[in-house]
Amino acid sequence: MTLVPQLAFLAPSRLWLLLLIPALVGLYLALVRRRRQRTRATGRTMFDLVIPRDRTWLRHVAVGLSIASLLTLTLAFAKPKDEVSVPRERATIVVTIDVSLSMEATDVQPTRLEAAKVAASDFVDSLPPKFNVALVSFAGTANTLVPPTLDRGAVTAAIDALEPQQSTAIGDGVYTSLAALAQVPPDPSDSTAVAPARIVLLSDGKTQVGRPSDEAAAAAKAQKVPVYTIAYGTADGYIEIGGRREPVPVDRAELARVSRISGGEAYTATSAGQLKEVYRDIGSSVGKEKVDQEVTSRYAGFGLFLAILAAAGMISLGARWP
Repeated sequence: MTLVPQLAFLAPSRLWLLLLIPALVGLYLALVRRRRQRTRATGRTMFDLVIPRDRTWLRHVAVGLSIASLLTLTLAFAKPKDEVSVPRERATIVVTIDVSLSMEATDVQPTRLEAAKVAASDFVDSLPPKFNVALVSFAGTANTLVPPTLDRGAVTAAIDALEPQQSTAIGDGVYTSLAALAQVPPDPSDSTAVAPARIVLLSDGKTQVGRPSDEAAAAAKAQKVPVYTIAYGTADGYIEIGGRREPVPVDRAELARVSRISGGEAYTATSAGQLKEVYRDIGSSVGKEKVDQEVTSRYAGFGLFLAILAAAGMISLGARWP
């Protein structure tokens, strides 16, 4: 981790002490200049005998390290803070799954939908125990199958019961997911607290009916609910309709747009293994949050290291005394 000048501090008034550093540097340079002038006037001194000219660089390095140590320790004294990732205590995750007929494509074995069920169930089970989880499915319409709950068994059972239906309404899926968040039970320890929420939406197609997905994404952004989208399947996917093959390629562009507008992230998965990795990555992301935390020890440790180097240099110089 490097020192970042843009860091914020909990006690910024203490940074005024940094003004001592240029004063000390100026004093050191003045003393060096004075010694050189005296040497020219009086010839070599005992000091020159103790520290030969070919060793004066070590004195300059030791002083430089001392100044750097003072700089770093002063920053530590001002209590620097930085953003760190910590586990979330509470959150609400809406798992939103496309169950349109295209999810019967077998380009992902055994089918897109069956592989999605397994991965989504694993994702739900992996979330922290205090996270509320809701389940929304969508095809031509969208439905809240399980409102936000801590009961993982209820959610995974509903996922296992998903069946394909006609058409695709991604926008309605987002709107229904937002509506499900209104049913989040209050925090038992603080009824006024509002836990952060995320929508994790998996789809393999593009909107065919219902409200525009761009408008739904904008509504999610207005409610500060990022949508994490998963474009699922391959370009070669197809389903059988009336004895003929109907291509069902994935439309990544629409899903990427939904995530971008809402402030979420877009993922793609072309296999069951990739889908599990995507859910795992999303779980790691939504399971943590960025918070300001004091990082004084980081700077104090670096300053101590510089001070040790400076002391080693001075000891090396002192060892040359007869």
